[in-house]
Amino acid sequence: MILVTGGAGFIGSNLHAALVARGLDTVVVDRLRDQGKWRNLAKHPPALLVAPEELDSFLAGHPPIEMVFHLGAVSATTATDGDLVWRSNVALSQMLWRWCAANGVRLVYASSAATYGDGGAGFDDDPAGLADLRPLNLYGWSKHAFDRDVMRRLKQGEAAPPQWVGLKFFNVYGPNEYHKGSMISVVKVKHDEVAAGRAPRLFRSDRPDIEDGGQQRDFIWVGDIVDVMLWLLGTPGVSGLFNLGTGRARSYADLARAVCAAAGVAPAVEFIDMPAALRGQYQSYTQAEMGRLRAAGYGGQFTPLEDGIARYVQGFLTQADPYV
Repeated sequence: MILVTGGAGFIGSNLHAALVARGLDTVVVDRLRDQGKWRNLAKHPPALLVAPEELDSFLAGHPPIEMVFHLGAVSATTATDGDLVWRSNVALSQMLWRWCAANGVRLVYASSAATYGDGGAGFDDDPAGLADLRPLNLYGWSKHAFDRDVMRRLKQGEAAPPQWVGLKFFNVYGPNEYHKGSMISVVKVKHDEVAAGRAPRLFRSDRPDIEDGGQQRDFIWVGDIVDVMLWLLGTPGVSGLFNLGTGRARSYADLARAVCAAAGVAPAVEFIDMPAALRGQYQSYTQAEMGRLRAAGYGGQFTPLEDGIARYVQGFLTQADPYV
C-alpha cells in the first residue's frame, strides 16, 4: 500500500493515477472541498481517502504502508499566514519523517525550486550549500526549512527512513491542475487566453538586463515528474535531495509561442506590467542542475517544452474531459 499526501492535488493525482495503473493500493490524504478536486480522482478512486486532520490517528494504527509520497502542502508563493504554512509544510513533514523512520517506511517528499530564491547562489542541489540559499517568499522558506531540518537530523545521527528523497520541483505543468486558482501553470493561463481569442499576455521584465518575455524558467511536464517518482519506488537504494527539472531553462516568450503553435494560431504576445506584489520576489531565471540525479542512476529523458505543451493542449485542454 502506498500513501500519497496531497493525492487529490495536481502532482499527487497524476502520481496516484500511475500507481493505480500499476495495480497498487493507494491511500490518499487530502481534502476534496468544493473546488472540483474530486474530478482528479474520478477515474481512479483510492482504496481510502483520509482527511489531513485524521492522519495521526490513521498512522497510529500501523497500517501496512510500503512508501509515503508526501506531496501535500500550502503551495501558494503568495501565502502570508506563517503559522499555517509552518504547520502544513514543516511540522507535518517532520511528523511523517519520524513515523517513517520509526516504522521502516520509505519516504519521498516534495521540496521546491522556490528554495533557490533569486538564483544568486545558483541551482546546485548539493546539500552542502543549503545554508547559502535565500528564498524570496514564505512558501520557499518553509520548504527550505524542512530540507535543512532533514540534513540536521542526518548529521546528528537520528533515525531516518530506510529510503528518503527530497525532490526540488521546478515549474511543473500538465493536467489536473485546474483547481489551483492563481497558482495554476502559465501554460494553462496562456492557453485560456488564446482559446478566448486573445494574444497571450506576459509580464514586462522588472530587471533592466532581461528583455520583456525573456524571463526564463525550467518548465517540466508532470508526466516526467511521475516517471522519476516511479523510478524511486523501484529503486530503494537511492536517497538524497535532488533537483527535478529538465536541466534546460526556456523563456516565457518560447512558452507563449509553443502554446500558440499547439492551438494552431499565429504567434503573438502582449506585455503587461508586473503586479507590485511580485516585484522583488519574482524568479527571472531557474535552471535545474541535474547531475546528481543522473549520477544516482536516473536515465529517463525529459519532455521538450514544445512537445509537452502540445500534449497538454491537444490531449487535455481541448478535450471534453481534460482529466487524467
